[in-house]
Amino acid sequence: MKKNKKYYHNIGKRKTSIALIYIYKKKKKKKIIINNKDIKNYFNNNIYYQNKVFYPLKITNNLNKFYIIIKVKGGGYTGQSEAISLGISKILSKLDKKYFKILKINKLLTRNSKIVERKKYGRKKSRKKFQFSKR
Repeated sequence: MKKNKKYYHNIGKRKTSIALIYIYKKKKKKKIIINNKDIKNYFNNNIYYQNKVFYPLKITNNLNKFYIIIKVKGGGYTGQSEAISLGISKILSKLDKKYFKILKINKLLTRNSKIVERKKYGRKKSRKKFQFSKR
């Protein structure tokens, strides 16, 4: 990896959400922007989702060191926040080998592949059946 690169980018996925992350090292402002909004405005001041995004940065002690631009699509807040977390973790693991070990131990480098099971024909949901009537 080149040392004088202006930014690093990667993709994170979860459920039906896809997040494209750009991390800049040299910018003066140190903040996170998601879909042209500040992170607090994007997640409606919900601390749970904000903490999911910040978690890989917190455990590697990089909380206020980067300017991060994120473009995210699909799914809800849970899927989007976890997709962003995975993308940030992938970039941090490429930046430094010691970050890779920390992120791997905390299981932030593996994609959670669980998705919603499709609805089947003749059923109410994917597995639930219609109520049976004897008479």
